[in-house]
This record gives sequence, structure tokens and C-alpha cells, in this order.
Amino acid sequence: MLAAVMHTAFFLLLTASVARYLLRHPGSPDTPWIIALGTALALLYVLGPALGAAPTLRRLVWLGLVTATWAVLVDLAPSFAWCAVPLFFTALRTLPPRAAIVLVATLTAFVVAAQLRLADEFDPNLLVAPPAVAALATAVFVHMERQAEAQRTLIDDLLRTRRELAATERREGTLAERQRLSMEIHDTLAQHLSSQQMLLQAADRVWDAEPATARTHVRTANGIAARGLAEARRLVHDLAPSELAGGADLPEALRTLDAGPGVTVRFHLEGTPVPLPDRVQSALLRVAQGALANIREHAGARTAALTLTYLGDQVVLDIADDGHGFPAADTTRPAPDTGRPGPDPARPDADPGTGPGSGSGSGSGRPDPAAAYTARPNPGSARVGPDPATGRGHGLPAMRARLGQLGGTLTVESTPGEGTVLSAAIPLEHRP
Repeated sequence: MLAAVMHTAFFLLLTASVARYLLRHPGSPDTPWIIALGTALALLYVLGPALGAAPTLRRLVWLGLVTATWAVLVDLAPSFAWCAVPLFFTALRTLPPRAAIVLVATLTAFVVAAQLRLADEFDPNLLVAPPAVAALATAVFVHMERQAEAQRTLIDDLLRTRRELAATERREGTLAERQRLSMEIHDTLAQHLSSQQMLLQAADRVWDAEPATARTHVRTANGIAARGLAEARRLVHDLAPSELAGGADLPEALRTLDAGPGVTVRFHLEGTPVPLPDRVQSALLRVAQGALANIREHAGARTAALTLTYLGDQVVLDIADDGHGFPAADTTRPAPDTGRPGPDPARPDADPGTGPGSGSGSGSGRPDPAAAYTARPNPGSARVGPDPATGRGHGLPAMRARLGQLGGTLTVESTPGEGTVLSAAIPLEHRP
């Protein structure tokens, strides 16, 4: 923008100076020289933009020719002196700062000398005005250059920040995907493998004494293996849980869940069902699967109840069992990073587990029931968290992370001898 204004000003001043000379000095013998030099100066000035703004050798030679032609014109006709103002900006744009200031001072001296030649008598303004104009032009140009440099620096910083932000988002996306895959693997493949191991161990113990029961365990393990294979294939293709495939809704999927031999699972539906987002259905189904797996492994329970409640602004899934339970006060400790309570690190067998049904029978050889959950001491309910001291217990932290991604919460309530209740709540978008 500034360059266009300066180019326009230069040609206007040059044209005005030629016209003034022709009007004031008609028939002068110097007129051909003035016209020739004015035309040459105009042609030279037009070549300037084609040479670029960098101080190359050609650009410096061009600037020298323009300055010399202008100086000859000023010597022949002082009225051409004011064409120096656009030349100030040209010098400042082309030369290093010190060399540009020297050239501007030289041009200013030519202007002062030319104005004094035109004056009939001495006028102090002729000594002050040209240097003032030159100083003002230089100051404006330097200020604009500094602003332009600051803008360039800011743009570079913004571009660098955007690149760093994009890299950070890619890293966070990678970590989030890793966490999602770890939760999916734990809630599906790991649980299936754990169930198969328990069934096969049970079949091995009664293989000779109760072959029919052993074969039943093996067939059940085979069915679990088939479901695990289906889940693995769906995980590879990033599909929804197999229980939700084919258009099945969450209540229907929850009705198909079981906790293995010896545990009766009942399902209850409360409230008016509403369509749920796929992520919400998948999260609650995974929580139910993990909870039932924990009941099977830790609780020593005979019955488990799944209750899905639609409350309008949220959906709640409660999983209760009649297992051993555990004393909440015995397992309370602050969870790292979140301030939430966690399992007692003093217990080497403590493992947060994967579901609500915690507890083990005396002499059963299972982990302590307190290892499956964490709780607050007074009300007997708790937010759950992993035990970093042991590095075990991916289940409840995975549930909490899965629900947290949807703005949900996970709460555990347990009383010794009265079982355990796990409650997962996810808020829903406002529905008119």
C-alpha cells in the first residue's frame, strides 16, 4: 500500500515539476534537457519494482542512476527538488539503515540548496522545512518497518504454535486411542480369557469325579471363547460391542449378560426408555460386563441384579450383588492425582478389580473383597481409583475413565456381609 502511494506521488510530483518549468521558462535552451532527463527519470523509476526490494547489485546501480538523474534535474531546475520525498522511502527500503540515512541527508541538502536558489530573499523556513520533512518521512518509515517486523515475528510464532498444537493434539489422540483400546481389551478379551481360565480349572478339578459337570464347563468355556473371538474381530474393525450389533438396544443387551455358573443375574428396567447415543450404550454395557466379571471372580455371590433407570436428564445403571462385601473404612486412602480414595497399599493382594461384587469366602483362595473397590469411611460409598503402588487393577479405573469421557460418574457402596452396589451415571442432553 505504501509503495503504491509513493510511486503515485513520485509521478505526480515529476509531472508537476516538468509542467511548472515549461510554464515558467518558455523557450529556454535547457528545455530539451529537462524533458529528456524527466523522461529518463520516469523510465528508470518504472524499472525499480521489477528489480525487487533486496539490496542486490542491480538494485544499487539502479538507485544510483535514479539519484544522479534527479540531482542533475535539480541543478538545472530546482523545482524538481520535491521529487526527493518518494526517493527517501526508496532509499530507506533499499539500503541498510545507516547508508539510507546518509543518502536521505544528501538528498535533503540538495533540496535545501535548490529551495534557496528559487527564493528571492533568505527565508529560514527553507533551511528548516526540508530537514523536518526528511526526518518525519524517515521516522514514519522506521516505525512502519518495526511494526511489520513485529507482525512477521507474531505470525511466525502463531504458525509455530499451531504446528506444536497440532503435534500435541496428534499425541493426545494417540494416547486417547491407546487408552480406548486398553479399556476395550480389558472389558472384552481379558474378561473372556479370565472366564475361560476359571471354567477350565473347574472342569479339571471335577474331570474324573463329575465328567458331565466338567463337559458342561468346557462347553461354556467354548462359548465364551467364541464370543471373545467375535469381540476381537469387532475390535479390529472398531465396531460396537457384539451385544449391540444388529440394532439391539441397551436393555436387550443387558438382559443377555451372565456372571458365569452359580450366579443368577436378574435385569430390571425403570423409567421410560429413550434412545441413547451409541457411546453411552457401549460405555454402560462395558461397565456391566466388567462388574459381572468382578462378581464372578471376587464376590462369592449367588445373585446379581442389573437395574437400568432412565431419569430424564441422566441414565443410571446399578449393579448389586449379595456377596461378602467389605468394610469401607478399611480400604480408604487418597487416590493419586484425583484426591479420591483408593485401595490400601499395605495389602499386597489388593486389586481394584472390575465390578461391584467384591468379597471372597473364607479360605476360598480368592483376592480379598476389599481389593475390588475403594470407598469413603463414613457413608460407605466411594469414587473409585487405581492403586499405583501395586500397578494392578485396571478395571475400575477403566470404568471411571470410560464414564468420565461422557461426563459420567462411578460410585461404589459396600457393607460387610451385605454385598456391594456399583452405580454408573451418565448425564443426557436436554430433551424438550
